[in-house]
Amino acid sequence: YIKPYKRKMAAAILIMLMSSALSMLIPIFLKDIMDDYIPSQDRQAIVLTGVGTLVIALVIAGSLKAKILLTSSVGQDVIYALRKDLFIHLQKLPFSYYDSRPHGKIQVRVVNYVNHLSDLLSNGIVNTITDLMSLVFIVFFMVRLNVRLALLCFCGIPVLGAVIWTVKRKQRRAWQIESNKQSNLNAYIAESLNGIRVTQSFVREERNTTIFNRLSGEYRTAWMNAVKYNLMLSPIVDTISVVTTSFIYVFGIYWMMGGDASVTPGVLIAFTGYISRFWQPITTLAGFYNSLLTSISYLERIFETIDEPVLVTDMPGAKEMPSICGDVEFREVEFSYEDGIKRLDRVSFHVKAGETYAIVGPTGAGKTTIINLISRFYNLDSGQILIDGIDISTVTMDSLRKQMGVMMQDSFIFSGTIMENIRYGNREATDEEVIKAAKTVCAHSFIMQMENGYQTQVNERGSRLSQGQRQLISFARALLANPKILILDEATSSIDTETEIVLQKGLAELLKGRTSFIIAHRLSTIQAADCILYVDGGQIVERGNHSQLLREKGEYYRL
Repeated sequence: YIKPYKRKMAAAILIMLMSSALSMLIPIFLKDIMDDYIPSQDRQAIVLTGVGTLVIALVIAGSLKAKILLTSSVGQDVIYALRKDLFIHLQKLPFSYYDSRPHGKIQVRVVNYVNHLSDLLSNGIVNTITDLMSLVFIVFFMVRLNVRLALLCFCGIPVLGAVIWTVKRKQRRAWQIESNKQSNLNAYIAESLNGIRVTQSFVREERNTTIFNRLSGEYRTAWMNAVKYNLMLSPIVDTISVVTTSFIYVFGIYWMMGGDASVTPGVLIAFTGYISRFWQPITTLAGFYNSLLTSISYLERIFETIDEPVLVTDMPGAKEMPSICGDVEFREVEFSYEDGIKRLDRVSFHVKAGETYAIVGPTGAGKTTIINLISRFYNLDSGQILIDGIDISTVTMDSLRKQMGVMMQDSFIFSGTIMENIRYGNREATDEEVIKAAKTVCAHSFIMQMENGYQTQVNERGSRLSQGQRQLISFARALLANPKILILDEATSSIDTETEIVLQKGLAELLKGRTSFIIAHRLSTIQAADCILYVDGGQIVERGNHSQLLREKGEYYRL
């Protein structure tokens, strides 16, 4: 993800290296002032050195600003690309992925976890490289100034290494636990908000608050435990820095009083300047290490999602689906959501173009599974589904689904206007076409009674609308797509009887010339179908029209 921005990153690194190299001169300037210019009272040299120091400080400040602009730009570009790829991949994942995961846990990866990487990508990587190079510069100047004092300073490094080695495993594990607890809390919050009506209806507020407090407490405990390890390194580095600085002063003054000409007041002052510069990048590196350990637990979750295989995808060499006439055939179709448990078992039937097939049966019989397979939301275990004689597994999913209209059992309404929600079925549709579709499904009258008509804002999931109104809007959305194959899953389940009578007229017009699959429990919705399939246990038990099945007095008759 960083590779496309390698030039900007290299520019930021070069700027910081130049700045670091210039900063190495300041302790040398201080040494010269103390040891040479002050004793010789060379005022001009002192003034020129002071001006030079000021210029270097201004260049360092400008370099820091340029680095921040470059790295922030790169960091945010990478975050944008990562979040975009994550969201695009989530839209390609099959229904089975979402069937087994709370949506709150998925959401926290797209928002919270990616946000946590911002600082790491904006500053962490560049700072790490420049700090490592700065350490090389500092060590060079320290050794060049005085080898013995430099060795005293380096004595603290093994101690720091031992501390990091001891802490790192516990620290990483602590952040993994923290990310899991955060995910659990986010999932429960999302679930609680979505089910707030049920919660209040069953007076579950106190019980839900208890669960929330437990999850929130677990997250807080995990966070405090992880932060405890993070905060250990900085004071340890500071302590080692103070101790080594003390050693340098003690031994330096001792050697100087003993007549060692290589140790002067200027050398000690210069070394003090280098010591602060020596431990500062080490402190920064320790902070980056902390940040990296924190981010690794988030990165694992993010790339776990990105690496999730797209099980339902276009075959290599898949072709565009030609314009559909509507002939649909199932040939010995077998399907299971879980290995070893068949949901459909050798299902075969043939629907001619323009026919309406109703699918009925008990809950869990496999009705919705059949229509989901027509849209290729899942892969078959075996068998074939053909449309106009073409195996749908050999064509692109986009070209197939664009010619199908699907109204799911869950009538999802997006935040926005009613006009935008209906136009979701066909983004190119005019306002007149949207209104015509709404009139056909009998939604126009209730829409016009709202404060702003078609421009009325509705919230996510359509909380301002009744269940029946949401279904009518979803029905208009499906109609506006002008599909060749129409799929209605419990399309009239939440519409009152009076509205349904009117809606049947619109349905009759809608179904003309289209192959339609209807799942419904209402007799009025299915009795006019060309054929009714009674499904039970993943198999077609009975088939025929309404009158034929009644005469047989079998399962459909009892239903």
